[in-house]
Amino acid sequence: MSRTVEATAHTSAPVLAAYRYCEAVTGHQARNFAYGIRLLPAGKRQAMSALYAFSRRVDDIGDGALEPADKRRRLEETRAVLARVKDGEVEEDDTDPVAVALSDAARRFPLPLGGLDELIDGVLMDVAGETYETWDELKVYCRCVAGAIGRLSLGVFGTVPGARDVARAPEYADTLGLALQLTNILRDVREDAGNGRVYLPADDLAKFGCSAGFDGPVPPPGADFAGLVRFEVARARALFAEGFRLLPMLDRRSGACVAAMAGIYHRLLARIEADPEAVLRGRVSLPGREKAFVAVRGLSGLDARAIGRRWPAGGRG
Repeated sequence: MSRTVEATAHTSAPVLAAYRYCEAVTGHQARNFAYGIRLLPAGKRQAMSALYAFSRRVDDIGDGALEPADKRRRLEETRAVLARVKDGEVEEDDTDPVAVALSDAARRFPLPLGGLDELIDGVLMDVAGETYETWDELKVYCRCVAGAIGRLSLGVFGTVPGARDVARAPEYADTLGLALQLTNILRDVREDAGNGRVYLPADDLAKFGCSAGFDGPVPPPGADFAGLVRFEVARARALFAEGFRLLPMLDRRSGACVAAMAGIYHRLLARIEADPEAVLRGRVSLPGREKAFVAVRGLSGLDARAIGRRWPAGGRG
């Protein structure tokens, strides 16, 4: 897991151009993510941008306006591109810059590229309109669309030599991905409902009287919506607590990067907990000043060091 090979001055012009394209996509589409990876060395930052650009392509197909049959066709075409990357069949002069960059990243880092197949599988669940009866069922989806990205990112970050219980690092990376995804689901509950998507488990909705859905800016009559949100927030907090055990296993810069990105979501979760019905009135986000504060704490290493003191690598706290 600790093997990495940084980009060098000998990286070819076509590959550098492909990485620049992926970094532009990342900077435009995911400013929080782009801010978080800024601390990484160039080679890791480029690889993370390649992973993001490919993932963004998959997500855009799933969220786009195509008919379901056309979405499935486009997703399988994207899976075919991934197969070419896995098989080492993408040349530097290929016309697809994302494939070029991802292929180079896969040569330099031990990326579990099957995770991108899992992402495609998860988006196909969206296309099919899957709903989830239980948290165990929803976890399958979350592991596909977010846990897999955590494991892929770990392939870029690597782990520090001698870290205790390092074999569990992929598990912790996966769990942190679940925490981020559940936070996303809570934040986007009204937007998703408007698009005909319901992610929260049906048994949780029934338990809190929310089975009627979320069509307006107020909860359904008689529903304990605040109770539902705080129940899911508690679940997400437990996932964050477990996933943060990854941080002491990472080098200083990678740990600070993860702390910066996850810290923004962790703070967003607190904002949702403080005012649960806000997610029905619009998209909840952090003010720029607060987001910058959280990111700076993460990028400075303060949060990573604090977590390291609480949970030494492999420790149980």
